[in-house]
Amino acid sequence: MLDIIKSIEKIKKFLKPRIIFTHFEKDLNIDHQLTYQAVITATRPLENESVKQIYSFEVLSSTEWNYPTSFSPNVFFDISETLEDKIKAMECYKSELCEFPHPRSLEGIRLNAKYQGMRVGLKYAEAFKLVRAVGDFLNF
Repeated sequence: MLDIIKSIEKIKKFLKPRIIFTHFEKDLNIDHQLTYQAVITATRPLENESVKQIYSFEVLSSTEWNYPTSFSPNVFFDISETLEDKIKAMECYKSELCEFPHPRSLEGIRLNAKYQGMRVGLKYAEAFKLVRAVGDFLNF
């Protein structure tokens, strides 16, 4: 864990990101849980910390399968203009794709984007859970 944290800190020191997107803390996959914990540890809200916002995301067939915990998003980004880019990117990961009705299928990805969009009045959306926001985040 310490090696992962130090790697994140090294990259963070070089890039000085203001926003980080990471896995949902209750994801089914242990490596996703460890990534979340390492990000939280490497971005402690101390003076001079560059990271001001942390969002967690869902991973289809991993996040929703960790019963009884659930991913409860509270931030939604409109991806109506970029959904096809996401689909094309996922097509590059053939080893990770499955046939529908598996959630991690191309159709499952489209349906999830449509479902998340429908929840907030958009055609397609990507859903996130705000983990931390520090400072005047309206002026980022």
